[in-house]
Amino acid sequence: MTQMQDRSRTFSWSDPMAGAAHVGQRSGLDLLRAMIAGELAAPPIMHLIDMARMEADEGRVTVELMPQEFHYNPLGTVHGGIISTLLDTAAGCAVHSTLPAGVGYTSLDLNVRFLRPVTVESGRLCCEGTVLQRGRRTALAEARLTDTKDRLIAHATSSCLLLPLNAPA
Repeated sequence: MTQMQDRSRTFSWSDPMAGAAHVGQRSGLDLLRAMIAGELAAPPIMHLIDMARMEADEGRVTVELMPQEFHYNPLGTVHGGIISTLLDTAAGCAVHSTLPAGVGYTSLDLNVRFLRPVTVESGRLCCEGTVLQRGRRTALAEARLTDTKDRLIAHATSSCLLLPLNAPA
């Protein structure tokens, strides 16, 4: 008979609406850099999946994640949803980094190609998102996920709709 060994994990997060109140007030790059510096709380999703370091420059964002058992699917590899979340974050934030105050975005699509399985043995994953094209109404970005051996794990493209944000009341 197989004996189960339970594991547990606890995490906490700050009120997401406190950070969201700054959206539209500052440029996207300023907002991202304030989160990186700890001046604004990171969104709860970063704590939920245990995303690590983030870097942001105009049109480019990098996020990292150390694969853990709690990311696993029933096959014993990191779930594709975790990988997709990293890709979506890097691509979307890369677009966000190009936006002036008063302009927001929403993802229209995310097209993902999974190229290699990921396990805890893969080591730290690095996901870099870059803007390929930005117009007045839409933007196209890509994200590349690599492992510690710089092997391409997954690739994604994302289209984003750019939209004016309502001024605060």
